[in-house]
Amino acid sequence: MSDSSSTTPTAPVARTSRPMSEALLNEKWDRCLSSMLIRSGLGLSFGIVFSVLLFKRRAWPAYVGLGFGAGRAWEECDSSFKHAAAPSKDGLRVLRP
Repeated sequence: MSDSSSTTPTAPVARTSRPMSEALLNEKWDRCLSSMLIRSGLGLSFGIVFSVLLFKRRAWPAYVGLGFGAGRAWEECDSSFKHAAAPSKDGLRVLRP
């Protein structure tokens, strides 16, 4: 006797390889914040080194280095968000007049 109520397992539905938009946004923010921490830390450390070696332990080279690192990370993050809104041109040739 065969039971007609039993179902056979079906193949799982294939999902797309691209994550959802919220996940993409979270990844970009994570990348921006980590870049901000790393670049600011590097700028601050270079500022401290230059302060000790060249500027008789003044504080301003450390602040300038911190600002340069944070500004560089900000611009990189801003450009990554702006390029997301523009249509992708991967593999396409762009003709300019």
